[in-house]
Amino acid sequence: MRNATRRLTTVILAATAAIATLAGPAQAATNPYTAAGACATDFGGSWSSASDGHRTIYSGDTKVGDVYLMYNSSTGYNCVVTLKSVSVGTASGVGAWLLVQGSDWRADEASYKYYAAIQRPAADKCVQYTGEVLYGTSWASNGRYTWGNCG
Repeated sequence: MRNATRRLTTVILAATAAIATLAGPAQAATNPYTAAGACATDFGGSWSSASDGHRTIYSGDTKVGDVYLMYNSSTGYNCVVTLKSVSVGTASGVGAWLLVQGSDWRADEASYKYYAAIQRPAADKCVQYTGEVLYGTSWASNGRYTWGNCG
């Protein structure tokens, strides 16, 4: 009886270890895009980061994305990109919003695998921007909500 109990215990421990290995913690995928790369992919051209042009997006203590304000000096356009840090590679809610002085908010908001991006002409104007990421059933956002990055 003692050997049968020992064998059963060994089988249970081995099965538990195998299940734990298979169902281990999900590894977060790294977003393969950069902000400059996303702007170039969607709109062409060469993009550089604007001063004060980055905010990290959190839902509680979880980082869910980053929003960037980029600038193309040859065209005078700004590009806002929200890069997802969660559900990377899976279509889920993400948005990029841009407000150019003298205009209305414009957005790219949908279910995307990696990022959302919007561009607008903004030479000699100030802008505001925000990014959003759907995490579970709630939207998390961050951005610049006062005029800045003028020029």
